[in-house]
Amino acid sequence: MTDIPEITLNDGLTLPAIGFGTYKLNGTAGANTIVSAIDVGYRLLDSAFNYENEGALGEAVRRSSVPREQLRITSKLPGRHHAYDEAITTIQESLLRAGLDYYDLYLIHWPNPSKDLYVDAWRALIDAKKWGLIRSIGVCNFLPEHLERLIQETGITPSVNQVELHPYFSQEKQRAFDKEHGIVTESWSPLGRASEVLKDSTIQKIADRHRKSIPQIILRWHIQLGALPIPKASSPGRQLENLSLFDFSLTDEEMQTIGKLSQPNGRLQNQDPAKYEEF
Repeated sequence: MTDIPEITLNDGLTLPAIGFGTYKLNGTAGANTIVSAIDVGYRLLDSAFNYENEGALGEAVRRSSVPREQLRITSKLPGRHHAYDEAITTIQESLLRAGLDYYDLYLIHWPNPSKDLYVDAWRALIDAKKWGLIRSIGVCNFLPEHLERLIQETGITPSVNQVELHPYFSQEKQRAFDKEHGIVTESWSPLGRASEVLKDSTIQKIADRHRKSIPQIILRWHIQLGALPIPKASSPGRQLENLSLFDFSLTDEEMQTIGKLSQPNGRLQNQDPAKYEEF
């Protein structure tokens, strides 16, 4: 398998250009799946307090033959713990659940603007980084106005903004804002949550041309956009297929063709961060 390129964040931490999502990978079966992902070559592993699988992830890290320092492990702060003191405690609890000394990346999961505590949560992440609990800090699902406020009020720019991004919702404006501010855009649900996008005839034609699968074409599209996809897959074969993206390229025309599939209302479950909140 080709070596995975690395992306350097605005604070100097490096991440592989593709990661592994762990949503719904829980308990012993979840740990086994994550061990398999590490074995086939994933080094960036994405979890969250609300996924209730930090324990499974930590177990996988301990069982893996790959040294901890070669892995990049992510978790996320839930909306119900945005208040500063609660956020600090939750970060500590996240580490205890996983049995880890530090997270490489810790993100605020949603801005939850009606509660208006995301700046407090951000201050907690800034301090947790100073104390060595986290190496790099970022956010998920933050719109430009949320990001601007964090930067203005704290002077610290997130390293990563993880957002819903797939061919039916390409997030062009959000990606441009992130790039302008030196923020790496990570893609959650990069394959569209196994929706109709995986049967799209336009993408199938491109896949046939390259002798690749539709998921490989979509993930390559993310990488050429400059986004960092974190697909989830349970079988070792699919895990490896999703990593095998670095021996071909899409043409500019193919990139534009996929880009034209994006829809203004392309969010799969209408989770608009201006309104949608998660606790």
